[in-house]
Amino acid sequence: MANLILDFLIDLKQNNNREWFNAHKDYYDEARNEFIKLVEAIIPALATTVPGIANLTIKESIFRIYRDVRFSKDKSPYKTQFGAYLAPGGRKSIYAGHYIHVEPDNSFLAGGAYRPQSDKLKNIRSEIMYNIDEFKGIINDPGFIKLFDTISGSKLKRPPVGFPKDFEDIELLKFKDYTIFHPIENKAFNNPSFLVESVAIFEKMNIFNGFLNRATQD
Repeated sequence: MANLILDFLIDLKQNNNREWFNAHKDYYDEARNEFIKLVEAIIPALATTVPGIANLTIKESIFRIYRDVRFSKDKSPYKTQFGAYLAPGGRKSIYAGHYIHVEPDNSFLAGGAYRPQSDKLKNIRSEIMYNIDEFKGIINDPGFIKLFDTISGSKLKRPPVGFPKDFEDIELLKFKDYTIFHPIENKAFNNPSFLVESVAIFEKMNIFNGFLNRATQD
């Protein structure tokens, strides 16, 4: 499975143009279908602890390989990774969820909220500030640190507007993304236990996602 996906992505990175892609469309379809099989296996397994994704479809969850180059200096037409976001509503969801990213030498499982809208971000920061001990208990848990190290994401240089500058844990309120990552080595995809282990890691993200989603309820 992984060899086909990774081999295709390596070849695509070296030949990121429409002529090569169109000439190797069958190659792309085979690689994409292998990724679809992986995501189709993860969804029902993860849905046992995240029931909101039980009816999530592949169309809703998998990101397109075509890049939007309108405002980018890089005019390469294709992404060199496969990705899927697993949350109620799929890749357009407002909720913190689970993301799988397959890219040669840069694959990972991720969770949390990436670039939430301004009102949602403000709510997340408020949820953290008013429940700071609970939040720190989650992110400072040894098991959490072992799997995800720490929160990742871009940050403000100054305290966010509307929040007290003298808040003891103001650094935790400066994030613009509240995301966590677990890296995956290329060889891990060929491990027969990859699916089970990936779902287990995703499930370890549930408490973090759940905290963030308390702040993103409509």
